[in-house]
Amino acid sequence: MSVQASPLPGIVHVAPSAGDVADAAASWLARRSEEARAEHGYFAVALSGGSTPRALYRRLTAEPYRDGLTWASWMVFYGDERAVPPGDGRSNHHMATESLLGHVPIPPERVFRMEAERPDREEAAREYASLLADSLPHGPGGAPRLHCVLLGLGENGHTASLFPGDPSLDVQRRWAVPSRADYEPYDRITLTFPVLNAAESVVFLVTGGSKGDALRGVVEGSVPAARVRPTAGLLTWFLDEAAAATVPAQP
Repeated sequence: MSVQASPLPGIVHVAPSAGDVADAAASWLARRSEEARAEHGYFAVALSGGSTPRALYRRLTAEPYRDGLTWASWMVFYGDERAVPPGDGRSNHHMATESLLGHVPIPPERVFRMEAERPDREEAAREYASLLADSLPHGPGGAPRLHCVLLGLGENGHTASLFPGDPSLDVQRRWAVPSRADYEPYDRITLTFPVLNAAESVVFLVTGGSKGDALRGVVEGSVPAARVRPTAGLLTWFLDEAAAATVPAQP
C-alpha cells in the first residue's frame, strides 16, 4: 500500500489488489474507530453497500479485529438502502449483517437500519434524518456529524444512492431523502451531500478497471461523487492498481 499523488481530491492510497485494499481499509477503519472511542466515547459510522465494502467487512470479522476492537462503542448507520425487505439479498443491511454485523458484538440497539421498504419512503427518510439529528452532534451547516462515512463508486459516478440527474443531488436542508436509481431496485433512501460532507472522515473504496469513467468524472467534477468534499474533515481513497491505472494523469 502506498500513498500516491493524484488529481483525485484528498489522500489516495493504492494497493496491488482488491484484497489488499480490504486489508488496508480494515486497518485504517480499526484505528479510526478506536481514536473516536478514546476521544468521544463512541464511533459513529455509515456503512456502504456493494461488493468492495463486503470484503472489508469480512476482513473485520477476523483477527486481530474480531477480538481487538471495542465493538460496543460502535453506532452503525447506513449511507443508503434499497426499497426491499431487510432479509432480501439486495438489501445493504442484509449484506452488512451477513458479512460483519452478525459476527461481531455490536449491540443490536446500536445498529440503525434505513426502513426503505416502507410504503411511505418520504416518512421513512424523515424519521431517519431525525434519528441522525437526535443521535449525533451537529457539524458544518448544521448537518449531523458522523465520524466516518464509507462509500463506493458506481460506474456512472453515483455514490450512496445519489444518482446522476436525481433531485436528491441538490437537497441542502434534509439529511436523508428518497431517491431513484437507474437500475433495479430503483427506489432508495440515501443520505444527502450535506451529511456526507459534514463527516470527520469520508472513505471511498474503489477496485477494478471498470470504474475508469467514474474516476475521470470525479477528477473533472462531472459526476455525483465529485460533490463529496468534506467541509471540515478528511477525504481518503483506497484504490487497487487496476482502478488507479484508470485515473487521469496529473496535469
